[in-house]
Amino acid sequence: MSIYQHFRPEEREFINQVVNWKSYVEQAYAPKLTDFLDPRQQQIVKKIVGQHMDVKWGFFGGSDHTERKRALLFPDYYQAEDSDYKISLYEVEYPRKFISIAHRDLLGSLMSLGLKREKFGDIVIVGDRLQFYCAEEVAEYVRLQLQTVGRANVQLSTQVLSEGILPQDLWVENAVTVSSLRLDAVIAAIFQLSRQKSQSLIGSGLVKVNWTSIDNPSFECGEGDTISVRGYGRGKLFSIEGKTKKEKWRIAVGRQK
Repeated sequence: MSIYQHFRPEEREFINQVVNWKSYVEQAYAPKLTDFLDPRQQQIVKKIVGQHMDVKWGFFGGSDHTERKRALLFPDYYQAEDSDYKISLYEVEYPRKFISIAHRDLLGSLMSLGLKREKFGDIVIVGDRLQFYCAEEVAEYVRLQLQTVGRANVQLSTQVLSEGILPQDLWVENAVTVSSLRLDAVIAAIFQLSRQKSQSLIGSGLVKVNWTSIDNPSFECGEGDTISVRGYGRGKLFSIEGKTKKEKWRIAVGRQK
């Protein structure tokens, strides 16, 4: 039985990465730290590494409330600590009285530094405060190079991880049943829409799954998927609990407040 049949075709490259990480830990008998992973990628790591006695896994993104996390795969003798995840936290200092900075502005400026998105964790904005997590190995480069965000001149101040601000966009969780795991059905359940309306939103290019535009209503959702619908916000498929006697799927979903 091929491991790939349990996942989406477009996830094949990432699956190969995870298999290689697991093999490295088994052969070198040493820990392997990854870049930041989105929730779906974290689910894939859990499924592939599984409950093997020889290789353990852990996730940490800088605080207990982060969405994007680094994974650490390690042999059974190893005792993982938060410091092993090598995460830095920066606060963005800028003239708050005169300029406002949005999430997309900061992310765009970070991407212009020539680094992969995977080197950055969550961006947290509460009021006029902005913080972001990044991989420790690129932190000094980011501090020296990030001088403007949008029209604002900025400076970065280093914060200890315990000083991370808490996001205010909390998830409201709910248990629902759906006829299938198709994207249109899951969107209808999360946002309390009709299937016809959710299909229209998907066909209009207003839907992203794990930050990738999806225009196919029959796209099958999986555990850990983050679903954003323009005009409605973000939802998440936390877990798939199984089928009911009437052959419907029981799922745990969430929607951001």
